Amino acid sequence: MKYRSRTEIVGLILEAANGGGATKTKIMYKAFLSFAQLREYLTTLQDNGLIEYEGGMQTYRTTEKGMRLLDIYEKMHELAPPLTTTAENRFVSIGGH
Repeated sequence: MKYRSRTEIVGLILEAANGGGATKTKIMYKAFLSFAQLREYLTTLQDNGLIEYEGGMQTYRTTEKGMRLLDIYEKMHELAPPLTTTAENRFVSIGGH
């Protein structure tokens, strides 16, 4: 699997919890995270008010603030898609020297 930035992982989590909410398992599978990684990200996102836990439903839901961040992330992705580095192009110099 390719390296993913923390920003990309946060975007996947917020997307998964968007709408009617999502369980930990659903978020874990949609964001391709281990349970330990998921716990770390959920804590950080909750502390920053981007996601909230709904105890009665045992689900997580993206907050309004999280929705704004997700919107900004998607717009940034449209304007400047992430760069990918491969072994073949890593050592290619500009100008072909």
